[in-house]
Amino acid sequence: MYLKEYLEQFGDKKIKLFVDMDGVVADYIFGSAQDYDKKRPLYDNIDKLEIVSEMPNVEMFIFSATRYSSGFAQKHWWLDTYAPFFKKENRIIISREDNEMRDSSILKAEYLANYERDGSILILIDDDPKNLKDVRKMNEDIILLKDTVLVDDTARKLKNRINDGKDTKVYIKKLEK
Repeated sequence: MYLKEYLEQFGDKKIKLFVDMDGVVADYIFGSAQDYDKKRPLYDNIDKLEIVSEMPNVEMFIFSATRYSSGFAQKHWWLDTYAPFFKKENRIIISREDNEMRDSSILKAEYLANYERDGSILILIDDDPKNLKDVRKMNEDIILLKDTVLVDDTARKLKNRINDGKDTKVYIKKLEK
């Protein structure tokens, strides 16, 4: 898995991994923003993150925003049901309603700007380029990763297949027929 391999490059250094919820572990296309019981779990991403959560030097946080405070309970229920390895104390859910309905990307950026630095490597995985851009403006020390880091094993797999020649041999046999 690419993400695990990526994180292993840091050796034993402490890593704090902030993972966006909507679009990364929960499919936000299904249901409305407030209907978390209808959100489809993105099982491949969840499975990979669960493996990463077992790495001894990685502390994982869910890092999400909700339009209304009523979304807190629904997001916690969803995480308890589909991704319980995200510890309750490591679930950061910011309410836009409690913050004058400000843009969630700015609220996330401000939260991370005020997050106490303890020497850990800080990494954010998010599917929204606007979130990543706004976080970068206020947090030059945070490593930003697009959610594709969870699914993009293509280059490594293709390189391995080319190196072992399997795809090349199959293609040549098809041409010979």
